[in-house]
Amino acid sequence: MAFIRKKQQEQQLQLYSKERFSLLLLNLEEYYFEQHRANHILHKGSHHERKIRGSLKICSKSAIFEPDAISQPIIKIPLRDCIKIGKHGENGANRHFTKAKSGSISLIFSQVYFIKEHNVVAPYKIERGKMEYVFELDVPGKVEDVVETLLQLHRASCLDKLGDQTAMITAILQSRLARTSFDKNRFQNISEKLHMECKAEMVTPLVTNPGHVCITDTNLYFQPLNGYPKPVVQITLQDVRRIYKRRHGLMPLGLEVFCTEDDLCSDIYLKFYEPQDRDDLYFYIATYLEHHVAEHTAESYMLQWQRGHLSNYQYLLHLNNLADRSCNDLSQYPVFPWIIHDYSSSELDLSNPGTFRDLSKPVGALNKERLERLLTRYQEMPEPKFMYGSHYSSPGYVLFYLVRIAPEYMLCLQNGRFDNADRMFNSIAETWKNCLDGATDFKELIPEFYGDDVSFLVNSLKLDLGKRQGGQMVDDVELPPWASSPEDFLQKSKDALESNYVSEHLHEWIDLIFGYKQKGSGAVGAHNVFHPLTYEGGVDLNSIQDPDEKVAMLTQILEFGQTPKQLFVTPHPRRITPKFKSLSQTSSYNASMADSPGEESFEDLTEESKTLAWNNITKLQLHEHYKIHKEAVTGITVSRNGSSVFTTSQDSTLKMFSKESKMLQRSISFSNMALSSCLLLPGDATVITSSWDNNVYFYSIAFGRRQDTLMGHDDAVSKICWHDNRLYSASWDSTVKVWSGVPAEMPGTKRHHFDLLAELEHDVSVDTISLNPASTLLVSGTKEGTVNIWDLTTATLMHQIPCHSGIVCDTAFSPDSRHVLSTGADGCLNVIDVQTGMLISSMTSDEPQRCFVWDGNSVLSGSQSGELLVWDLLGAKISERIQGHTGAVTCIWMNEQCSSIITGGEDRQIIFWKLQY
Repeated sequence: MAFIRKKQQEQQLQLYSKERFSLLLLNLEEYYFEQHRANHILHKGSHHERKIRGSLKICSKSAIFEPDAISQPIIKIPLRDCIKIGKHGENGANRHFTKAKSGSISLIFSQVYFIKEHNVVAPYKIERGKMEYVFELDVPGKVEDVVETLLQLHRASCLDKLGDQTAMITAILQSRLARTSFDKNRFQNISEKLHMECKAEMVTPLVTNPGHVCITDTNLYFQPLNGYPKPVVQITLQDVRRIYKRRHGLMPLGLEVFCTEDDLCSDIYLKFYEPQDRDDLYFYIATYLEHHVAEHTAESYMLQWQRGHLSNYQYLLHLNNLADRSCNDLSQYPVFPWIIHDYSSSELDLSNPGTFRDLSKPVGALNKERLERLLTRYQEMPEPKFMYGSHYSSPGYVLFYLVRIAPEYMLCLQNGRFDNADRMFNSIAETWKNCLDGATDFKELIPEFYGDDVSFLVNSLKLDLGKRQGGQMVDDVELPPWASSPEDFLQKSKDALESNYVSEHLHEWIDLIFGYKQKGSGAVGAHNVFHPLTYEGGVDLNSIQDPDEKVAMLTQILEFGQTPKQLFVTPHPRRITPKFKSLSQTSSYNASMADSPGEESFEDLTEESKTLAWNNITKLQLHEHYKIHKEAVTGITVSRNGSSVFTTSQDSTLKMFSKESKMLQRSISFSNMALSSCLLLPGDATVITSSWDNNVYFYSIAFGRRQDTLMGHDDAVSKICWHDNRLYSASWDSTVKVWSGVPAEMPGTKRHHFDLLAELEHDVSVDTISLNPASTLLVSGTKEGTVNIWDLTTATLMHQIPCHSGIVCDTAFSPDSRHVLSTGADGCLNVIDVQTGMLISSMTSDEPQRCFVWDGNSVLSGSQSGELLVWDLLGAKISERIQGHTGAVTCIWMNEQCSSIITGGEDRQIIFWKLQY
């Protein structure tokens, strides 16, 4: 199969080079430049001095030493962790030990990785603390050049912005390429005629290797700049059967060459620096092929498949190839469908339609209950809408399936670690169930599930992949009862793929993945809408000027997954199959799905999209601002469709602002006292506001009038919350009250009726409250700096934490309800553990943080000065300061998908912010 054959090719090259070193030891987007034979000197200058023989490899972000003895680990020193780089003995304590002309390089650093000790693939070992390693080069005359190179790369690694790092390393790489050219002595024949030479990179999964491409009248050559893993790769043009232009990194820069007709694994994948170079090389090879090989289009393959000349498996391979899917690019790895629905029976009945997955639906639409929740979210979502927050194919998903045969790839992708043992690919049935029921799991399969090689199902390498919660070690993949062995599982999977049922319905899945239901109204009707950034043309990288933004955008898209290139814009014809008894697949399938268990608790469909948003929160940009009040804005709430924005202010008014027309539509005043907060009831028919006049007001949007007044407190009402027909009101009268609310049947025609269910007593004024997502817990903040956590099921106080030296400005639970964050007039951000009430983290700023939103890891807060601050709680630092209001930021609103942010301030403005992906 694709990945397995690719690995076998790489192992053959590895044998050629006789090295344990692999480009997978590098970070993503890192280059390997050069190597030098050297000794690693231990205890230099002492009586215990010892030399370890090996090779020192200079890479764009690290220095790697590979000992000759496999018992010794490979050493990787990240350049960003280097404190000092230089000749050993220069300005150092060991100077008197060195000779007049030192052949040694000294690296002083704070962190080092140890990899593949005894040649065992395992998570990297990390050692931290100030250390010095000395490497003695075989050629002393090269020391100065190597030190200079390391210093230059170190400067690049230490630049603050990722875009600047990338630009500097690219400049170093291009300088090296410009100083070299293809070695013509590598031609197979002295009579070969050179047609073209240019710079390019050879692409393999997760890594690229720069060098020079050369094409003659008989051969295509690639010569790596570093000579790794062999001095030159050569392909005879006469052997070439297919070539494809590829998108690489969303740009039209890739070219893939195949010397086989039906294999998914190519012989070389090249990425060029200029589209013209790619196109010129493609034209030359295509012209050569015109005289030797017939060209195939999607339509020509379709006809062969329809008439039975291609199997279902072969046809899907060809469609993947034509749609830019390549086993060399894990962000665009070939995608194959789940076929079987039954992973619990002892026998697999391929004559029963209930055995099969409904191929007319994407994975996300297979569970009716889950789909209903996804559609509800979709309908409430502002444009651009999408139904699924994660994709059906991504590098993480590919390696989830292949970790047993590609552990080094997983370690490369995950910074030297395997995934949590319980999240591994442990069981076929378990994985299928999660794809049916999981809130954010919509992944399809890969070609290996329908191939001949079982190695991805078996832990033949005896990898230590961790221990599950039940105590069992992760080993072979657990197979369904109907499979007697891994070989039997693959054979039955292949039989299922080629079965009559699948042959009759495969065109429906092709419509979803490669066809007319991939985009537009067809996708909406088929419940097949993914994040807009996953589609070809979803973003124009050339239009993004900021290099940091461009790098972050590209990284996010490549990690998130990409939708295949659209091959068909009309419904795909079904296969011509032998006539047999008609099976009522629809009714039996729908009946079986009706019994599918739903989830007890549903996490937001856009978890992946939330991550995308929060990862880019530092690039928040001011989009529009409007001054609509006469005093400070105190509250913001927005209609579900995002079109109407409601705000309250100390000027005593409730305003209704149209986001579409950018016009103020209504201004309502209930008394001459300040309003402190507002919220919309479900259905968007009623706005509730709290007031300093001790009241809570209900305003009917449809009827344009005050619908009701709740006179529930003896002092100003500071904050209100609503959930499941319950109103929670906080007041300066030292109470939080819980009311049972019966909403009006027709807005404006009937008054609300409220019963007081509970009264949560405090010692002093309560300034803010917040509910956890399930509304079982409430957190309150007081005038004197105390944070209180309440159990609403019993109306009892769980914890009282005095953690601020002044007013608590804002509080909120983390999405998982495990932590509470509070901000105060003292400038502190405090994180409290809900279960224990322990203050587990405290960060300070030089001014009060008046309001915030957070995702459990990062915080976006509004400061007294008017800036928005992005806090990295795990890194305990302020990541970004963003200019916004001219006075204090007093309130902040973020939608459920984290895609829209609005702030209000003392400057009387509301500001609409834009997330830059």
